[in-house]
Amino acid sequence: MIKKLYKKNKKLFISGLIGLLIIFIILGNIFRDDSEVINVETEKVGRKTIIQKVNSSGKIQPESEVKISATSSAIIDSITVVEGEYVKKNQHLISLDRKQLQANVDQVTSSVRSASARVKQDKANKERVERIYEQGLASDQELEGAQAAYEISRSQLDQARASLLVSQDALDKARLVSPQNGIVTRINKEAGEMAMGGMFSLDVLMIIADLSRMEVIVDVNENDVVSISIGDTSEIEIDAYLDTVFYGVVSEIAHMAETSNFGSQEQVTNFKVKVRMINVPPNIRPGMSATANIITEVRKNALSIPIQSLTVREFGSENKLFVSGDRKKWSNNEEEDDTPKKKELEELVFIISDKQGGVLRDGKISSVKNMKEKKYKRGSQFVHIRPVTVGISSETHYELINGLDENDLIVIGNYKAVSKELKHNVQVSTEKDDKD
Repeated sequence: MIKKLYKKNKKLFISGLIGLLIIFIILGNIFRDDSEVINVETEKVGRKTIIQKVNSSGKIQPESEVKISATSSAIIDSITVVEGEYVKKNQHLISLDRKQLQANVDQVTSSVRSASARVKQDKANKERVERIYEQGLASDQELEGAQAAYEISRSQLDQARASLLVSQDALDKARLVSPQNGIVTRINKEAGEMAMGGMFSLDVLMIIADLSRMEVIVDVNENDVVSISIGDTSEIEIDAYLDTVFYGVVSEIAHMAETSNFGSQEQVTNFKVKVRMINVPPNIRPGMSATANIITEVRKNALSIPIQSLTVREFGSENKLFVSGDRKKWSNNEEEDDTPKKKELEELVFIISDKQGGVLRDGKISSVKNMKEKKYKRGSQFVHIRPVTVGISSETHYELINGLDENDLIVIGNYKAVSKELKHNVQVSTEKDDKD
């Protein structure tokens, strides 16, 4: 009976089987495992103002700061000012004990008088010998001796006068005065203590600073200092003034480097950069911590890409294939060569495409080796490698020199996908797809 029905409806059975097969294929495509599809975030290439900054921290210091020291050792008699007091130029600050210094002046003054009298005596003797020499009553030796004695006494007088100037200068400097207008920022001694003077080890008694002109001294790494120029504008953030930005101008760049941890892996080479503050806030103090964001370049209305979208891959990575069972491991599908080779890397972004294809590099679309033909459901999206050239960078974006056009859709996240997982022609799912 069944055989008879089969013979009569053979065509109907075959048609039914074909229909079921088609239904299974459609259902298979609908419920196909998309575990290999990588979820990514996208953004269109746009135009922005790119501001490149060099960020560095340091301390606030006065532009003009004078350390007051004694030129000779003496007991401090009195100090006429206190810390924080405003002083004017030539105002009296400190008095040192003058007794010993005055005695030195008196002693040298006496030596000057003695030397002056000796000069007069030797001069008269020289003139007398010259007269009798003309009369033939003195020898050449006597004349030369008288002239030499006169010259020696004159030299001794000059030496005595020079010593008197030194002693008098030391006495005058026992009364220390301010060399400029400013604030007394530090007093290191008290009355009754010894002020140690000398040419090579000065004892700082007091510091006078002009707090109306301040600067931030920062350490800038050797890789960044080459982009800084005199006159660059800087944003200044002071720890003591929260949520307030001040402005300054680069006034000085050191020519000599300062190296720390020399010879170790932590070796750092920095250069001192001074940033003069334009508007000095009230109650500012030397030594306060500050951060300077020095603006080195500005590009207005420039094509830009987010920093997180830029990555690097080995040149020619589009010709690498997946190794079965491991998405992160890739191979050239060629005989392995154990000889180590230097890898040539290129900077690139991943651009969204509706189909698989080659790589646009240097204006030409390259072919992709070993690209397997595979059917994907309608609306599938893929990523293509797109080598780019970037310029300056801000805190969030790179300036785009070439490689992309405005409104191109590129991948900006997630970090793991951009940095490791994504490869050329890999199928992806965008945020838009997930929402739909």
